[in-house]
Amino acid sequence: MQPRNMSMSGVVDLAAVKAAGEAKAKAEQARAEAARQGGSAAVPPSALVIDVDEAGFERDVIQRSAEVPVVIDFWAEWCEPCKQLGPLLERLAVEANGRFVLAKVDVDANQMLMQQFGIQGIPAVFAVVAGQALPLFQGAAPEAQIRETLAQLIQVAEERFGLTGIAVDPDAEGAAPAEGVAAAAPAGPYDALLEAAMAALDAGDLAGAVQAYKNVLADDPGHPEAKLGLAQAELLRRVQGMNPQEVRAAAAENPKDPAAQIAAADLDLVGGHVEDAFGRLVDTVRVTAGEDRDAARLRLLELFEVIGGDDPRVGAARTALARVLF
Repeated sequence: MQPRNMSMSGVVDLAAVKAAGEAKAKAEQARAEAARQGGSAAVPPSALVIDVDEAGFERDVIQRSAEVPVVIDFWAEWCEPCKQLGPLLERLAVEANGRFVLAKVDVDANQMLMQQFGIQGIPAVFAVVAGQALPLFQGAAPEAQIRETLAQLIQVAEERFGLTGIAVDPDAEGAAPAEGVAAAAPAGPYDALLEAAMAALDAGDLAGAVQAYKNVLADDPGHPEAKLGLAQAELLRRVQGMNPQEVRAAAAENPKDPAAQIAAADLDLVGGHVEDAFGRLVDTVRVTAGEDRDAARLRLLELFEVIGGDDPRVGAARTALARVLF
């Protein structure tokens, strides 16, 4: 369980963008209330350790991760190491007092989640930060190393994603703002269009979401949320309906086929395998020419938009791309 194993997932779930405003508002209110009382109020354990299933995963993990890191413990009743690790993680969650939430997933009852995270064995521990998946470690580990990893997780969440909130109960009704809490900022000029994009995503209308983001960008080409949303919505639309086994088999059988490699790279990114997606397309650029090379290069640039130019993996991939192009 070393920090080098911690690599951020490729795709921010777009539901997290929608939930971020509400989640951050709750966090601000909680911090203000704690400050007003002269210290950090204790967070109830019921808000720190939760059981999560497939039906509630988006709400309990993805949306909540817009406010505070969510650590996921994949376990099973028959797993002896899980019985040792689980109580330790629960204790550390309580000690952290809201700096992260522990979500426990029974893999026997939630096979789809296990497959989506690519888990080969349990216990396996991941985190989700601002909608992005972060593999932490697999198997049992000494408490000191687990503490170090969780401390690094909190640091990453604060420094890179600005998540300085504390866990709050998502079921709590929004009360009046605490004394000293500023009123919400007025609506921006594109809020209605961005809401329309999120509504389309909620309805499974990826084409509608793409168009809504394009409507924002038509007036403001540099709008960051719309650019990110468009890149992600287009990626989700491309992978919708794909058969992962068939796509990966085709890519393995046709290493120089740009269409096969591009499709597999999209799946890599959606699955959180950022370096694999980038490396696959850089290799495709290296072994192709003409229109095939341009197709792979352009898709790689599109995937850079999904991750964001400030991500170090994008910088590394840009350097690799330049080497094969020139």
